[in-house]
Amino acid sequence: MICRRIWRSYGRRWWLCSASSHTSPPPPPPRACQQKSPLLGFSSQVFTTDLNIPYDMRRCCFSTQAVIDLQVGGIVDVPLAQTGEGIAECELLKWYVQEGDEIEEFQPLCEVQSDKATIEITSRYKGRVSQIVHVPGDIVRVGETLLKMAVGELLVAAQTSENFENMKSVSSEICNSNSESSVLKKASIGGVLSTPAVRNLAKQYGVDISDVNGSGKDGRVIREDVLKYASNKGIAQEALTSSSDSSEEKECPHVSAEHGWDCEDKTVVLRGFQRVMVKSMTLAAKIPHFHYVEEINCDALVELKASFQNENSDPNVKHTFLPVLIKSLSMALSKYPFLNSCFNEELQTVTLKGSHNIGIAMATQHGLVVPNIKKVQSLSILEITKELSRLQQLALANKLSPDDVSSGTITLSNIGAIGGKFGSPLVNTPEVAIIAIGRIQKSPQFDDDGNVYPVSVMSVNVGADHRVLDGATVARFCNEWKLFIEKPELLMLHMR
Repeated sequence: MICRRIWRSYGRRWWLCSASSHTSPPPPPPRACQQKSPLLGFSSQVFTTDLNIPYDMRRCCFSTQAVIDLQVGGIVDVPLAQTGEGIAECELLKWYVQEGDEIEEFQPLCEVQSDKATIEITSRYKGRVSQIVHVPGDIVRVGETLLKMAVGELLVAAQTSENFENMKSVSSEICNSNSESSVLKKASIGGVLSTPAVRNLAKQYGVDISDVNGSGKDGRVIREDVLKYASNKGIAQEALTSSSDSSEEKECPHVSAEHGWDCEDKTVVLRGFQRVMVKSMTLAAKIPHFHYVEEINCDALVELKASFQNENSDPNVKHTFLPVLIKSLSMALSKYPFLNSCFNEELQTVTLKGSHNIGIAMATQHGLVVPNIKKVQSLSILEITKELSRLQQLALANKLSPDDVSSGTITLSNIGAIGGKFGSPLVNTPEVAIIAIGRIQKSPQFDDDGNVYPVSVMSVNVGADHRVLDGATVARFCNEWKLFIEKPELLMLHMR
């Protein structure tokens, strides 16, 4: 007996059969029986016939449309991409989407915060949110899956190949049995229905949420389902007891008998920019610092700022002392470039930076951040004013980009904006100098004849890396900067 494989075309459908060598009338067009494959996520058409043909035949086939659906549809993992050089993880701040939402290409999905900046993650695909993996507050490593999406047009080749192998496996099971496999019923294109909070709870208990039977609407897994499953498995007894004790403590907090005050401790996890400060200041503590302190007469600066504001015709521009201080600082750095350098401890080299990227320390509700104004040496005071305003607005909104906070060459900390008079700053590595300026205030001084007169005085404290800079260099630099501030006409004379 000779076996043959015959492809027969019926319209756009193809039917594969295996038959003996006996002659037989051509079979009638098969009846399409729609069966949904939850594992693959597309509708397959399996062709059968009710004719009692006395031949050893098995007919099982998928339409070409099913193959096309496989190539253009499926579940795609959306990972946390590399958000910047040296960034290994980010904190998930908030989601802009929910499970079941339809997503357009380039639509914002969530907001994350790295050690350097706050970033919006956008979608590469057009599809539907199938599963949200993390909840706000989670620390997500680069490459980890943020969410899963069901897409219709963009599926990577590797996933297509994998799904195609699954298709062949499922087709074999369908041919061997008329009932759906329980395994197929358990696997669903959309994943298990549950909220991110419930998924996080399951993760805490080490429970595979796909093993939990949901009692909510449409089989949704709720918090009680996870707790019940974990309790039945004997893995949540201690956690439940701890949770119960914690709730009792919250309901009945310890109250001081003497004052009646709530004296509970509160633990705060450092995230985002606060974690950056921990790292940078730990490194700074290893640097041999020295500080140089000076006072600068700012009478001329006060008059110059008032003149700028009186002649201001742009309501969006607000003139302050800081832009003039930044520009005059850049002028002084041109003469003393070692203060605008970076030190490589491993190679024992100093790199003199060509651009004056002056960082401005800003205190926000999210922590201390230091964005920098790029290439100050080529900017006017008005351009510096506008750029400073832009950075301040982004910092307050927690929207600074990685470029805004990277590549700084020297830092200026204006503690006077808050009300401080004097501070001892630590170097922001790998920079070698940082300057803290106090608030400008009236102070009595004596002239040559012994007469007392008021002067607007600003205190300056330069923190320096003693491996690169010495006291004499810092003193000369500070004298140069002081000259430009006290005599702004010299600043205008040398400005390019």
